[in-house]
Amino acid sequence: MKNSKITKVLALALTAVLSVGMLAGCGGGSSSSGQSGQASGGSGGTLTMGTGGESGTYYAFGGVLANYIGQKTDVKINVVSSGGSAANISDISNKTVELATVQSDVMTYAFNGTNSFAESGAVKDFRVLGGLYAETVQIITCDPSITSVADLKGKNVCVGDVGSGTYYNTIDVLTAYDMTIDDIKPIYQSFGDSAESLKDGKIDAAFLCAGAPTYAVTDLATSKPVYVVSIDDEHLNKILADCPWYSALTIPAGTYATFNEDATTITVKATLICSADLPEDTAYTITKTIYEGNTDIAALHAKGEELSTEFATEGIAVPFHAGAAKYFAEKGLTVESN
Repeated sequence: MKNSKITKVLALALTAVLSVGMLAGCGGGSSSSGQSGQASGGSGGTLTMGTGGESGTYYAFGGVLANYIGQKTDVKINVVSSGGSAANISDISNKTVELATVQSDVMTYAFNGTNSFAESGAVKDFRVLGGLYAETVQIITCDPSITSVADLKGKNVCVGDVGSGTYYNTIDVLTAYDMTIDDIKPIYQSFGDSAESLKDGKIDAAFLCAGAPTYAVTDLATSKPVYVVSIDDEHLNKILADCPWYSALTIPAGTYATFNEDATTITVKATLICSADLPEDTAYTITKTIYEGNTDIAALHAKGEELSTEFATEGIAVPFHAGAAKYFAEKGLTVESN
């Protein structure tokens, strides 16, 4: 790709970020083409990063990271939208992208060949560069009668795109309540589309996995009352025992304009991964630039405030790339790599 075209792509990425301001979106998303079309792998020395839907944080924050890395180093990155975590892992395996943002739970399933990857088998040809920020599982409704996950039975519920991290979060939550996907009427669409469906009354509730506040929900709350469904303590403890990659989190009252009480839920990590074949010096450069540029990145996107070497390395169950491990070792942190 010519330099002028790279610059245009990265400029569009930054424009997309600034258009959503400092509010967070969602990792999962649609499979629409990204800022320069479908992912096509690195060409002309440019790496390609798979993210999520165009209205989500993966896409927006990925644009910020790509732009910043491109300004500070000679590593150029083309950001594209995608179908979310599972699709991104597949794209790395198929060598159509070299970098991707994924949920920490989904990448663990993939690397170990468990849960949603039990049938297709383990995927071992990716490595971790670092955790980026916390992603919150949010169950959003405009119906005040839906106050529990159990109340979702028989309802039209958005569960994210097929293969997205949000879909797998939905399965984990339903399982804790002794429910399956067949107990609801699942709607497979991106969180941006689901917000519109909630606004139009086409669905009863939607699962999102995103930092709160989420832009699409903030926008929804300007036109309709928004409620966040809590996971009660009994079922929360069951999820944490069965799925140790989650952590408990409280979404405080006031997060959204019409949201008047705290809600308890679970969270995972948005994580930057790469091909296991990525050169060590490139992985080192990308990792160092991100975590030493956290203050500058935070000025461009709120999620940059969560960047730290400690958060990047804690609770990661998949091996790091040797280049990332080298950088973290310089900071006194030992991570598993191979």
